Amino acid sequence: MAFVKLYRKKLEENYQFLDAIFKSRNIQWGVVSKMLCGNEIYLKEIIALGVKEIHDSRVSNLRKIKALDPEIQTVYIKPPAKRSIESIVRYADVSFNTEFYTIQLLSEEAKKQNKIHKIIIMIEMGDLREGVMGEELIAFYGATLSLPNIEIRGIGTNLNCLSGVMPTQDKLIQLSLYKQLIEAKFDIQIPWVSGGTSVAIPLILKNARPMAVNHFRIGEALFFGKDLFTGETIEGMHNDVFKVFTEIIEITEKPDAPTGELGENVAGNTFSMTDTEDFGKTSLRAILDIGLLDMQPQYLSPDDDDITIIDASSDMLVIDISHSKKKYQIGDLVSFNLRYMGALYLLNSNYIEKSIE
Repeated sequence: MAFVKLYRKKLEENYQFLDAIFKSRNIQWGVVSKMLCGNEIYLKEIIALGVKEIHDSRVSNLRKIKALDPEIQTVYIKPPAKRSIESIVRYADVSFNTEFYTIQLLSEEAKKQNKIHKIIIMIEMGDLREGVMGEELIAFYGATLSLPNIEIRGIGTNLNCLSGVMPTQDKLIQLSLYKQLIEAKFDIQIPWVSGGTSVAIPLILKNARPMAVNHFRIGEALFFGKDLFTGETIEGMHNDVFKVFTEIIEITEKPDAPTGELGENVAGNTFSMTDTEDFGKTSLRAILDIGLLDMQPQYLSPDDDDITIIDASSDMLVIDISHSKKKYQIGDLVSFNLRYMGALYLLNSNYIEKSIE
């Protein structure tokens, strides 16, 4: 059975690295836990780091976090669905919002639960996912101020997650200007200006962040140490907090080219026989006990550099081990480093065991 392993020491070191960066710059931050898919053994590891604020996009995960530690501030990081209002007010201390009607519903529910529900008003700044349009922001903010049992904790934006728009210094300056406009208009102070996610860390390291932007939501950098501008690992961080281990269930020398009439495979792909380069050639293929039900091959990177991923079906992954220096046997484990989406698929699979070292 394939399994994912979390390396506790590497997670701790990545957390300490990021926490030092943020504290030295008077930045508040929260850990984005959605990649963990509510897995309690991994949530406990996050809490054990000393995290005070956890962000997630699934209210069921926030419920688990509150059960594990009621003192952690929980943040729901997408606009709430109407049918989830009651549970969001119950389990999320803060939610990200873009619709006045939804905030009215949160206000009514918070009153029922005798709570003050905090919100972040998200602003559209070019990535074209969630966000209030800039020209509507002042009116939107003013209307929200009048709602009972609602505290506007701050403003924020999301960049890079949909259209790939990067959080440049100009974008964050623009966000800072919205803060100034709102504070001047309503004679208030905005506690949080949430400037984005892991993709903003290179700007922070270069001290290119406007000082008014004082809050960030960090997931990918914590788990993968990745500079999302360059694709490289941030110096001083680990890129292998998670690995997946898969077992070899078959090893056979097979032709490189399929034989027979070809059609669409289970993934919807078709293959052409026009390229004759592979005819007559063979390779040593191994089959692993993991498939498309659990992962997408493009997000896996073999630790053995001499292995090539060929393709996957629903339950099996085929690799070429012809050039590997290791003499693999049936039952051997083959390990893979993961990209963010690769880990997300695996951690969301009930068929993959989760472990800690």
